[in-house]
Amino acid sequence: MSTPGICYLVGAGPGDLGLVTLRAKELIERADVLVYDALSSPELLRWTKPGAEKMYVGKRAADHALSQDGINALIVEKTKAGLNVVRLKGGDPMIFGRGGEEAAELASAGVAFEIVPGISSAIGGPAYAGIPVTHRDHCSQLTIFTGHEDPTKGESSIDYAHLAKTPGTKVFLMGVARLREITSALVANGADATTPIALTRWATTGSQRTITGTLADIADIAERAEFGSPAVAVIGGVVKEREKINWFEKRPLFGKRIVVTRTREQAGELSRALSNLGADAIELPTIRIDAPTDKLAFAEHVTHAHEYDWLIFTSPNGVQRFFDAFFAVYEDARSLGNPRIAAIGDATAKKIREYRFGIDLLPERFVAEGLLETFEKESVENLTMMWVRAEDTRDVLYDGLTALGAIVDECVAYRTVAETSDPTGNLARVKEEGADMITFTSASTVDHFFALGVPWPEGCAAASIGPVTSEALRKHGVEPAFEANPHDIPGLVAGIRGHYARG
Repeated sequence: MSTPGICYLVGAGPGDLGLVTLRAKELIERADVLVYDALSSPELLRWTKPGAEKMYVGKRAADHALSQDGINALIVEKTKAGLNVVRLKGGDPMIFGRGGEEAAELASAGVAFEIVPGISSAIGGPAYAGIPVTHRDHCSQLTIFTGHEDPTKGESSIDYAHLAKTPGTKVFLMGVARLREITSALVANGADATTPIALTRWATTGSQRTITGTLADIADIAERAEFGSPAVAVIGGVVKEREKINWFEKRPLFGKRIVVTRTREQAGELSRALSNLGADAIELPTIRIDAPTDKLAFAEHVTHAHEYDWLIFTSPNGVQRFFDAFFAVYEDARSLGNPRIAAIGDATAKKIREYRFGIDLLPERFVAEGLLETFEKESVENLTMMWVRAEDTRDVLYDGLTALGAIVDECVAYRTVAETSDPTGNLARVKEEGADMITFTSASTVDHFFALGVPWPEGCAAASIGPVTSEALRKHGVEPAFEANPHDIPGLVAGIRGHYARG
């Protein structure tokens, strides 16, 4: 008996990943099909399960965008096929998000569906701009309307005469293109021309930008600032509160566009840290982690790991690949025996501890040379060592340990290959908009970034996690603005903060 499908119309919030509901996260993780648009955070894609079909239907990718009728047909078709379908919509699906139309189509088709509300940009956007939409000193009423009506209607259904006389805060969405028309209509129908108004673009994200003015002059201000959509507009005395409680736009990295080139799976830690500091973190993975060329040799090494005196890990990727393979073979952690364990740095050590194993050796310098220096203080002659590494890794550690008399076997756990997919369109964005800084966490991220053929953005700084990465940058003719100290993600974030604090 086939399983009936269901479609969830899910609010993805206004952009900040932290504003997505727990219910939305749960459904994205279970989805067989994820249908999303340009107003959904790209980070949401990482929550999908392996094999989930991700379908972009937004306006940024012309080759894949669908009309509303096409989207309706798509979600009905996938749901009828017995799949778990999640239709992600920016903000709240039922607040000018056409969620009601999609729900009606699903109901007409006789398929199951649920509606999961989200935080609307009508509320979240002003809050991130330091504007409360209600305030005892200013208003006790809130009116929300759309600035983008159905173009086939001919005449506006908005009663501007009534709206102009309505007290309290007014918020309108999708109205930048008709800003002059809307504000003029309000003034012409009796609204005070000096009424404050604020527009916030890409609210709650690192790209957020806010302009303020009055009903009389905001259209001119927006034109001079080349202020585009998507934006939320707030009209009323509450706009004055922004002077006191504008919190989001005062964070240390606000306004800085910073590119993260780590793998899609690992980018989150750095992206979140930068976003929390106010940066517009653009994830542009240049590499992905794949299985080693010789899978049989890797499996044999893992199976015999208990025979070694030392296990050496030089990356979190190696740790994960090794232990995932180990526990696929053995059910009991004690099957690993009692080898001592060495890690190249804090990030690798942290990953090892996630599997409940301790660390016996950690260098002061988080590079191969630093690990070798630490081993020189140990007595390793005739000891057997398994080095869990990637393909095409430098031979510094192997050569150095062998010279100390150790018996070293190399366990190739993974290989780094070029990331060819770009589901969020960030590659085109970097080419068109440039960046203030591009971060690199390994030599491979450097090499694969330049292989993309992206011209180095004008005035862009390069951030390096360590000396090997820095040397790779120099080979491509780019001098790093700084090198992380220590050579890990927290060190990289601290370096970025320091770079901009120095001006």
